[in-house]
Amino acid sequence: MALPQPDDLATLVLRTDFSDDAAWNALCARLDSADESATRVSDPRFDGASIEALLDEENAAAEDERICEVFLADATTLTDPELPLLAVDLHDEPGRTFRVPVRWYADIAANLSIANMDFADYADAADASSGTFRGFGDG
Repeated sequence: MALPQPDDLATLVLRTDFSDDAAWNALCARLDSADESATRVSDPRFDGASIEALLDEENAAAEDERICEVFLADATTLTDPELPLLAVDLHDEPGRTFRVPVRWYADIAANLSIANMDFADYADAADASSGTFRGFGDG
């Protein structure tokens, strides 16, 4: 179950919940309107994939095929009106996560893809109780 490679300067949005195609399509439409650099993958072999399984696959990949982070479209993403993707660090602190409502995705993806900011910058700014990033300051 090797992780797909995102397009150049794009982040990977990986679908891990296949219970609602309409919700997935709504998420894709929101991503399209906010950001054209997302590589979206909807492959049933990732249905229900755990973070641990994804980390194992990433660790088994060749060094030049590894990616730094992945954004998961899981059951929470597809049932919450904010469509909060689960951001997963695969590089610096493997397995560290935070939620990112789709409205913030484009900014985060752009900054991560050009290494302008680190995963930890966003994870550290996530709300402590919900684990959701809602911007810096009063965002």
